[in-house]
Amino acid sequence: MEDHYFIYLSFNNQAEGWRLPVNPDSIEISEEGQGKTYNIVGKGGGTEETRAGEINVIQSPRLKTVSFSSFFPSKSHNYPFIVQGIREFNENYRQLSDGIYEPMKYVKDIRKWMETKHPIRFMYIVRRGREDGKLDNASDRDLNFPASIEKFEWKEVAGSPGDIEYTLSLKEYVFYSARNVQPVVNAKGETVLVQQQPARPDEGVMPETHTFQDGDSLTKISTKYYGDSARAREIQEFNGISDSEVEGIQNGAVLKLPPK
Repeated sequence: MEDHYFIYLSFNNQAEGWRLPVNPDSIEISEEGQGKTYNIVGKGGGTEETRAGEINVIQSPRLKTVSFSSFFPSKSHNYPFIVQGIREFNENYRQLSDGIYEPMKYVKDIRKWMETKHPIRFMYIVRRGREDGKLDNASDRDLNFPASIEKFEWKEVAGSPGDIEYTLSLKEYVFYSARNVQPVVNAKGETVLVQQQPARPDEGVMPETHTFQDGDSLTKISTKYYGDSARAREIQEFNGISDSEVEGIQNGAVLKLPPK
């Protein structure tokens, strides 16, 4: 049966996003290692595997890169090869649009996402058609990871007014943060340092302000945006709120949020 290919780009925990209306002819995916070589001086252990001389130390792989070229078609052309959506996939990703927009909508979205300096999500979905007309589930060829937009070039097509050709280059993005180390007394009565698990990656864009509502408190606001209540005092000082004013914050007051 025929394979179906879909490429989705989304932003801000899929609050925004869409499917590419025309699949690229090809996608270039680069996955590289980054082993380092060293020279060992002296005699080896007598076998080829343990000899002295140059050795290779395997390290974590480099970040994946993805690049492809295609075009955003004008809605007035009604091309027959525009990618159609799939119901099974969209039930899990209802936020993402399967419609087709005017070409400049895609261009403006990508440029806006680049300016935020926040990663997008790249999804390359492969589904095989079945005899009953439905599509198979997840494929081992699927790709789904956050990425930074490294390069975006576009131009209007001379022979097809309204169409926009583009080239897009992405690099895999890994969320990182400092981990807290907490002293813990073990069963032997010894104090050991335990590294806490990192917070779950959050692709949402941090807002600059919060409008105070009924039931809010600085502690709740801190927990909502930073994952714990420890920054309530920082929010208070960031907004110039005195201790005597904390309990009297009015609904509708706009509070500035410190950067994460």
